[in-house]
Amino acid sequence: MKTFAFAALAALAISGTPASAADLIGKARPMMAPPPPPAWDIAFGAAVMSDYNFRGISQSNRLPSVTAYFEPRYNINPNLQLYAGVGGYSIEFPNNAGAEIDFYGGVRPTFGKLALDFGVWYYYYPEGRLFSGLLPQNCTNLPSGPAFALGQCNVMKSDASFIEFYAKGAYTFTDNWAIGAAGYYNPNWLNTGADGVYASGNIKYTATAFPNGFGWYASAEVGHYWLGTTDPFYFNTPLPDYATWNIGLGLTYKVFTLDLRYYDTDLSKGECNALTGDHTATFNPGNIIPVINPSGLGSKWCGAAFVAALKVDLTLVNNIK
Repeated sequence: MKTFAFAALAALAISGTPASAADLIGKARPMMAPPPPPAWDIAFGAAVMSDYNFRGISQSNRLPSVTAYFEPRYNINPNLQLYAGVGGYSIEFPNNAGAEIDFYGGVRPTFGKLALDFGVWYYYYPEGRLFSGLLPQNCTNLPSGPAFALGQCNVMKSDASFIEFYAKGAYTFTDNWAIGAAGYYNPNWLNTGADGVYASGNIKYTATAFPNGFGWYASAEVGHYWLGTTDPFYFNTPLPDYATWNIGLGLTYKVFTLDLRYYDTDLSKGECNALTGDHTATFNPGNIIPVINPSGLGSKWCGAAFVAALKVDLTLVNNIK
């Protein structure tokens, strides 16, 4: 009897008659909408890197660096998120600042496959002290010295903190491909008195994860920094604009990411020194650039670099509860 009933039901389904289709649809369960995300969440993570490279320039003197962040989030609805966060990096600046501490916040609206991000970022460099004494030839350590006044020494203020405003966007075409663009404005870049505008575009391919949980991605970015003229402390110097790019491969497993990336810029060693005031810079007559870098010092912080970073990123909702 059970075999006959099953055969009859199969025959009705295959026949496709209006009556049999209506009967089957009428008994199907309605589709359930996915639950909305929890209103509150917290993202946090940490990383260890072979170098802290920020927009093509080393912030850690080409030495390893560590970082961590903590970011509370509030979802007004599934398409609108507010967030604020704090993070930190170990650095090595000429003024011997203790660390980079970042305070930031903003809003992330989404429109289907388009995700936007608008916010403000404050880069805080505590415990710095005046740096005014790298001498290629006849520099003096005193700020009132003639070589200092002529811009023949590398110098840096005790406080390099500055604020930045940003807007970002990313469009996900498929589960694998996404492109993005971003713009940043600094009214007082590194407290030099020069304004700055940085714009970048990026592309990312994310492979479908393997059954064992491992995954990988490849990404690339191209950016350009437009910088203005410094204040008198930095000798009213017109800072050089520059282009930067990076390309890399990432391996992922659960909350862990290993990112292997190549960075470079179009800055010469002399231009790099003018931007960084590098305390490890070395003298070479070929590095002399009138007005911008009369000292002849050159920095290696802006050249080609390969950086490996091991990261862990979690959220309270997805990884803890």
